Amino acid sequence: MNPIRLQDSDALLVIDMQYDFLPGGSLGVPEGDQVLAPINEAMARFAARGLPVYASRDWHPEDHCSFAARGGPWPPHCVAETRGAAFSDELALPADTVIISKADTADVDAYSAFNGTALADHLRGHGITRVFVCGLATDYCVLNTALDALKNGFETVILPEAMRAVNVQPEDGERAIAHMREAGATAATLAELEQEAAAA
Repeated sequence: MNPIRLQDSDALLVIDMQYDFLPGGSLGVPEGDQVLAPINEAMARFAARGLPVYASRDWHPEDHCSFAARGGPWPPHCVAETRGAAFSDELALPADTVIISKADTADVDAYSAFNGTALADHLRGHGITRVFVCGLATDYCVLNTALDALKNGFETVILPEAMRAVNVQPEDGERAIAHMREAGATAATLAELEQEAAAA
C-alpha cells in the first residue's frame, strides 16, 4: 500500500452523480448507488483539509443530440431542471462544491467534464495540479474526464472503488480503467488516502 499525501494543489472531481444515472433512473448504471458511500467519504476527507470538490452534471436541453429521438445512443436523461438531472439526496456535497454543467446545448455532447466548460481554467486559477476522479460512469464520463485531465496537464488519480460502469459490452469498465492507467493515471484506494490521513 502506497499512501498518498493530499496537498494544497489537489482537487476531487465527482462525476455525474445524478438520479438518472442511478438505479431506477432513465439511464441507470448497475450498482451506481454503491459508490455513494465511498464518494461521500472522499469528499469528507477533501473538505476536512480545505481542498476543493468539483461536481459535474449533465444538464441537457429536451432535444439533446445524444437522445435516441435525434439519432443518439441514449434515452432522454438529465434534462435540465428535472429531478433526473438532480444530484442524489444521498450525495453529501460540501457547501462550497463547484458545480460544472456540461452538454447544456442541443447540438453538442460532452462526456468529459472538461469539454465545453471552464473546468481546466478554474482548476489552474486555483493552483490545482492534481485531480482525483470518481463517479459515473467508469466507461464514459469518468473515462473521458480522466483522459482530458491528463491532456490538460493535470496529474490524475482515479478511485476505482468509487466508480461503476455501464458495461454495454462486458468488461467495458475494466477496459476503461486500464485505458486511464495506460494514459498516465494512477489508481488509488480510499484506504491509501485513509492511511495518509491517519499518519498526518
